[in-house]
Amino acid sequence: MEFLTDMAAKRAELTPGAIAFVDHESGRAFTFCEINSRASRLGNLLLAKGLQKGDRVGVLCLNHPDFFVLLFAAQKTGVLLVPLNWRQPVAEIEPVLSAAGIKLLFADEHFAENARELSDKCGIALLPIGAASNGESALDVLLTGSSAAAIGCGKIRSDAPWYLLFTSGTTGVPKAVVQTAGMAYANMINYCQATGLSIGEKGINFLPLFHTAGINLPTLPIFLNGGCSIILRKFEPDIVLDLINAGSVSSFFGVPAIYQAMALSSKIDRTDFSKVRSLGCGGAPVPKHLLADFQKRGVTICNGMGMTETGPTVFLMDPEHAAKKVGSVGKPQILTDVRLAGSDGEIVEGPGEGEVQFRGPNITPGYLDNEAATTATFTGDGWLKSGDVARRDEDGYYYIVDRIKDMFISGGENVYPAEVEKVLVGHPAILEAVVVGVPDEKWGEVGTAFLILRPGERIEIGNLPGWCRNRLAPYKIPKSFAVVEDLPRTAAGKVQKTMLKDRISAQTLPEDACP
Repeated sequence: MEFLTDMAAKRAELTPGAIAFVDHESGRAFTFCEINSRASRLGNLLLAKGLQKGDRVGVLCLNHPDFFVLLFAAQKTGVLLVPLNWRQPVAEIEPVLSAAGIKLLFADEHFAENARELSDKCGIALLPIGAASNGESALDVLLTGSSAAAIGCGKIRSDAPWYLLFTSGTTGVPKAVVQTAGMAYANMINYCQATGLSIGEKGINFLPLFHTAGINLPTLPIFLNGGCSIILRKFEPDIVLDLINAGSVSSFFGVPAIYQAMALSSKIDRTDFSKVRSLGCGGAPVPKHLLADFQKRGVTICNGMGMTETGPTVFLMDPEHAAKKVGSVGKPQILTDVRLAGSDGEIVEGPGEGEVQFRGPNITPGYLDNEAATTATFTGDGWLKSGDVARRDEDGYYYIVDRIKDMFISGGENVYPAEVEKVLVGHPAILEAVVVGVPDEKWGEVGTAFLILRPGERIEIGNLPGWCRNRLAPYKIPKSFAVVEDLPRTAAGKVQKTMLKDRISAQTLPEDACP
């Protein structure tokens, strides 16, 4: 489809009085009509300030309904929204502002100081979003007197850039992934296909909005289907469990760290999950023990897989087979083609293993102003290369083996860290394990394991190599182990293994590390 409808305007036309968002902190509810009106007024304000189609606007904020007002205003005007990573210091955000060519910056009260510094350094105008000092929305004040007249003809090009998500994955090199309205609609269809999401759905928004999951899993699909999302500033396990217990959530999505935090909450045993129809998970593999822990409570977590570049939904496990095929991310959803490419470049037919590659309307057109990265990410015949190795079984279900770049070679043998990590979390004292390959004079590379222990547990890590010998081939056993309190993560919950390798290079392992 060459053109699509204005999302906010069409939803307001269909269900004007229905509630689209509830701000949990203030209790304020926003109807679809209000969201569309605010987006039109904000769009007219942006145009009045001289912004034009293709100009970039940054936003630095915790989760708030007005983020989505800004997102829809960008769609109406053709201005590109650039959500910024509030976890980064000014020194890391500044080059992103420069690379994106941002002309206007929105910021909430939580990041006002950093925003002022960025505004001064980069010479860009600054506008407020979030809560104002008198308790009302800062946008209410900003939009006073702005026209709510419709912008444009209501037709949106499906392939036109809408917003940019800067992602470095675990490599540390940021790239601006172009997101389009066509990708968003395709993601909605893929997500609805996998979960049965429909009108009247209820969700919670707490994942960071500078990440695709914060926008698209499942908040935007719920909005497009006329449902309601409760928006938290950020994740709080007890609040989330209270909302689930109150029956305020029917569709839920989190990363493994979210489920882990809920499992460790004292409220988990008093939480009724019966009103939650679907519980999806992505960003990283879900440990088997965590799946089993929730399964004992009658809760089925469906693991999935996608990328910022895929909109993101591609895989999501079906509940019927989740217990039988533990570890699978399911099958590709209806609008995405998937193939496996072997290390020799040949396409794998039937059961087998290879790099996962994608094609479909949910795939990004590329990276903004980075032709080299775009060319490197796509095959010659137009398939997006994921960088992930996957296995497809005889029933067509996929299992993510590991990142290609995370694999290391020890003594001439390929070692996939994810396989070793799965074994380590089977130890009764280990909550989480991350393995990275490091240089070794004798073997070329060997593994180093970083471990987070279960609450109240202790471990004699000198005994771990012997414990591993009954479960792993000798070349797969890590040469060293280190117990840590936490791990560096991306917004999606993925561990940043490059930072762990830097820690090893700098010889900053904890005192209780075991060489």
